[in-house]
Amino acid sequence: MKTSLVAIVLALVAMAVGQTASPQTQAQPAPSQSQAPVIKDPAEYNAYMGAVQQKDAAARISGLEAFLAQYPNSVMKVEALETLMTSYQQAGNQAKVIDVANRLLAADPDNARALVLLAYNERAAQKWADAKQHAERGLQALSKMPKPEGVSEADFQKQKTQFAGVLNSVAGFSALQLKDFAAAQKYLRAAVEADPNNVENVYPLALASLTGTPTDDVNGLFFIARAANLISDPKGKADVTKFGHSKYKTYHGSDQGWNELLALTATTPLPPAGFTITKYVPPTPAEQAADLVKNKPSKEMTFAEWELVLSAGKPEDADKVWSAIKGVPLQMEGQVIKASTTELQIAASQDDIDQKRADIVLTMTGTIPPKLMPKDGATLDFEGTPVSYTPSPFVMTMEKGALLTKKAPPPAKKPPARRRPGA
Repeated sequence: MKTSLVAIVLALVAMAVGQTASPQTQAQPAPSQSQAPVIKDPAEYNAYMGAVQQKDAAARISGLEAFLAQYPNSVMKVEALETLMTSYQQAGNQAKVIDVANRLLAADPDNARALVLLAYNERAAQKWADAKQHAERGLQALSKMPKPEGVSEADFQKQKTQFAGVLNSVAGFSALQLKDFAAAQKYLRAAVEADPNNVENVYPLALASLTGTPTDDVNGLFFIARAANLISDPKGKADVTKFGHSKYKTYHGSDQGWNELLALTATTPLPPAGFTITKYVPPTPAEQAADLVKNKPSKEMTFAEWELVLSAGKPEDADKVWSAIKGVPLQMEGQVIKASTTELQIAASQDDIDQKRADIVLTMTGTIPPKLMPKDGATLDFEGTPVSYTPSPFVMTMEKGALLTKKAPPPAKKPPARRRPGA
């Protein structure tokens, strides 16, 4: 993560320990709710202070473990475990960090510091379900986390905000790995709002928004463009830009506005109020048919285009095309679906060829000679005159059918004879 979790935890725990490392002894008055706990036994007090005041992490660990073993029910147990957890973190012993964090949660189930460390370490170990669960518990625990004595409200709120950013990041990224896309979008958006320049949250948020269910395409496109601006590695930037460009074209219907979005997100970390991207809505078959009739003469259309207009177009568009081709001898190519001596069932559009469905019934002028009888599945050229059609499922009936023979290509010219090489 861009902000070091270890640094945050150490800073916050150190701040707390600094305020609680000097518990009161029995001679002092009973503490108020805001005061440090009271250690009534001077020996216990000396053991605790001797442990927490060690400068060396190893010595501090040894002293605290001995203190906790000797005084398992001490009023300073939670503070001692927090300091021990931080000391193991400083010593680089992650296994012990996790062990102490679990011990700390057993003593204080809402301990936000322990939940942060567990969630972060579980994310690093790719234990996604555990990481998500501890991060969500940590977010709930933050509202109950007590402010250490002597710490200003501003500093305390700043530390809680840092914790929330880490926990939202872990919860969101873990949810993304678990394909809980709604939770991923929720937590990662909160993490991005806390730190808009951290691409390690911005990019996963874009992925959760663009590839999950439910999608959040408008925000996803904003954040994928934002991620492309934040990535410094040239190849990574190019790959993310290409991915975002493709998603933008699919959603918007063209790449118009993509460069402007890249420019906007270079300086704008979060979607501005009212930000939107128009979604491309493909035209209906009737709209496609109307556009086709408007821009292309009926006799120049392909058979598939005639089929579109006659089966899905408005009545006036279908009438216009049918009036232009009815009773007119037409020559075209198709694939034989079924053949008899007097009738051919033919597929002439690519969709119907793929489905092996006849969209033309052609009545022949005469009987087809055996030697010319086409086989099922064969491609042939033919002529026929449209006389009627059924819109759905579309079938055009044609009469006066005739088979057309393609002219054979001219024979290849022989190359001129080479002269024999001279002696």
